[in-house]
Amino acid sequence: MPAAIETETLTRRFGDMTAVDGIDLRVERGTFYGFLGPNGAGKSTTIKMLTGLLAPSDGRVRVLDRDMLDAAESLDAKRHIGVIPENLALFDNLTAREYLTFIGRMHLMEREVIRQRAEELLTLLDLHTEHTKLTLEYSHGMRKKLALAAALLPNPDLLFLDEPFEGVDAVTSRVIRDLLANFVARGSTVFLTSHVLEIVEKLCTHVGIIVKGKLVEQAAMADIRAAGTLEDRFLKTAGADGEVAPKISWLEGGASS
Repeated sequence: MPAAIETETLTRRFGDMTAVDGIDLRVERGTFYGFLGPNGAGKSTTIKMLTGLLAPSDGRVRVLDRDMLDAAESLDAKRHIGVIPENLALFDNLTAREYLTFIGRMHLMEREVIRQRAEELLTLLDLHTEHTKLTLEYSHGMRKKLALAAALLPNPDLLFLDEPFEGVDAVTSRVIRDLLANFVARGSTVFLTSHVLEIVEKLCTHVGIIVKGKLVEQAAMADIRAAGTLEDRFLKTAGADGEVAPKISWLEGGASS
């Protein structure tokens, strides 16, 4: 199966610190790929390089068979991807409809198509009743939902989602999970980072684990399930398996009077 994402020795340095250290990543089209790692492991930096937001220090990266280091090919790839970045980049002084209209026009979509898709997405994500609010008035969870709507609006072939469930209520989380599952079922690809391992285990078909900038494992979820749970595999791979829980002296005794 052709790759949606493929990297060779992808590396990013910030001064003397190596945030991403020579990773060889392959994500086949039509897969739901979970990209896992502890805080500071290099997940968000990797996504920024894969989406053309950050230039690598070394290595190669291809997305949807386009070279992301070539300006023209990178621009073409961006027409076919949707992104929820680590730091939500919304325009605070626009309403949700205005923001989605702006995103649609940036993708050269017809205004009527934008209107129809925006209404469907805002209704599905329970934002349609907030049409008079500016996004600066939105809660973190509402901003996450609007960012997802913007990512889905142009009907991309590939979605990059950095912690899409963070701050989202349980009902909307279920809606998003079903939406993403259907998105992959039609042949599209999702690249997801999340610290909620239960969601990753339910949704993802494949998993990659990055630790201290190095890609230490890539595996099919079916193979992981055959050997145990994703949590067990992640803790073992990340080096936390069998660690003794730390103790705090003043919490060891009984409750204070």
